[in-house]
Amino acid sequence: MATETHGAEHATEGTGLVFHPMDQFIVKPLFGHGDVGLFTITNVTLWLFLAIVAIVLLMVVGTSRRAIVPSRSQSVAELAYGFVYKMVEDVTGKDGLKYFPYIMTLFMFIVFANFLGLIPMSFTTTSHFAVTVPLALAVFIGVTVLGFVKNGPGFLGLFWVSSAPLALRPILAIIEVISYFVRPMSHSIRLAGNVMAGHAVIKVFAGFAALAAVSPISILAITAMYGLEVLVAFIQAYVFTILTCVYLKDALHPSH
Repeated sequence: MATETHGAEHATEGTGLVFHPMDQFIVKPLFGHGDVGLFTITNVTLWLFLAIVAIVLLMVVGTSRRAIVPSRSQSVAELAYGFVYKMVEDVTGKDGLKYFPYIMTLFMFIVFANFLGLIPMSFTTTSHFAVTVPLALAVFIGVTVLGFVKNGPGFLGLFWVSSAPLALRPILAIIEVISYFVRPMSHSIRLAGNVMAGHAVIKVFAGFAALAAVSPISILAITAMYGLEVLVAFIQAYVFTILTCVYLKDALHPSH
């Protein structure tokens, strides 16, 4: 069996199909080589920084003139602002608008990190749980603290389904508690998993491009997947943000 496996590896190398789609997600030191420590500047650090720079260029520099006839950058910034503002207002109501700056920042960071990850030879920071988990935990802890600050013990009404039959309420309360504490896990996995999967598939198709027989099909597949990933980059930022709005609504109005 070992001989067959070894032979298969050589056969694969001979056809030019040796590729590793997950290598693009490896965290590496930006300067030099060696292990990644707590304070090591890595490729993740670089692309997180570039995402912040891009947001500042669009939202601050791009809107600095505030012309009546907006420039392209001002139009994009105003469109993003209006889109998120309407989302927050529709989901959370007027009470949630005071938290709009945080939600706007969250949306812009995720959408820029996703789109920067589509640049060839870049690094997709939102494919790592080290990025998405802190984002999800910040939302989870923030809305939980806010819920108790705003409602006191009444926030626990979120877990008590008063509209259900009395005999079912304790069971439903347990389910509600479990689903509540699973939120940060699902929130972070959804974003990282979708982004990682799409990039890995593109890398697989790119590996087949080395074969002349299937190269045209592979290029078409890469193009189609890239177009899909552009859509996914926006949709995943939208999903993460709108779920944040839903959780915020639960904190502001916890009773069923």
